[in-house]
Amino acid sequence: MTASVEYIPVTPIEYPDEDGKPMAEGDIQCSYLTYARNALRIYFQNYPDVYVAGNLFIYYEKGYPESVVAPDVFVVFGVENRDRRSYKTWEENNQTPDFVLEITSKATRSKDQGAKKGIYAFLGVREYFQYDPTGDYLNPQLQGLHLVDGNYFPVATNTLPDGKVSLQSEVLGLELHLEGGKLRFYNPATEQILLTHEEEAAARQAAEEKAQKLAAKLRELNIDPDSL
Repeated sequence: MTASVEYIPVTPIEYPDEDGKPMAEGDIQCSYLTYARNALRIYFQNYPDVYVAGNLFIYYEKGYPESVVAPDVFVVFGVENRDRRSYKTWEENNQTPDFVLEITSKATRSKDQGAKKGIYAFLGVREYFQYDPTGDYLNPQLQGLHLVDGNYFPVATNTLPDGKVSLQSEVLGLELHLEGGKLRFYNPATEQILLTHEEEAAARQAAEEKAQKLAAKLRELNIDPDSL
């Protein structure tokens, strides 16, 4: 008599793409998250091996979906530049983020300064920046850390002649500026602020309106603007 063996199916491990929680606790935090993600995506859009994302789950231990973290904005070098629903390190040749930015506040302080900071150090995130747009607790509102031998040390904060606060990101090759409390990425090579597509369009429109007003003023003075 042959004994029967009961087949017990193995339930696949699920790695959710979202947790149903809001992306940010307020419009201000959300707007800066969107700016940082979109501006960096535009900056790296022609790099096939640089991935920029925001508010995306990073799973860093296969088989353990609870080993997850969701940075507000992060950049990974050495992986394909394509859209993902989530980021699983074991599917990406174990590449982890090189740069992380958290839009922080008093409500997220304990996570941003505690658990997340520890996870980022464990993952080898080379630079970890925090920006507190409402000035809840960070002074200055923009601060950075760089990883040395598994520990984080402050990135030097510089005050420019015009009063702006500037921190250099060696990982990105950019500077992070604080202009009147507002976060902006700055490209020292072009001496320009990184803009989103919407900001670029608004700047072009403003320039066109200014040019039209100047042309109208010249015509009032009987000067043909096209002859200049």
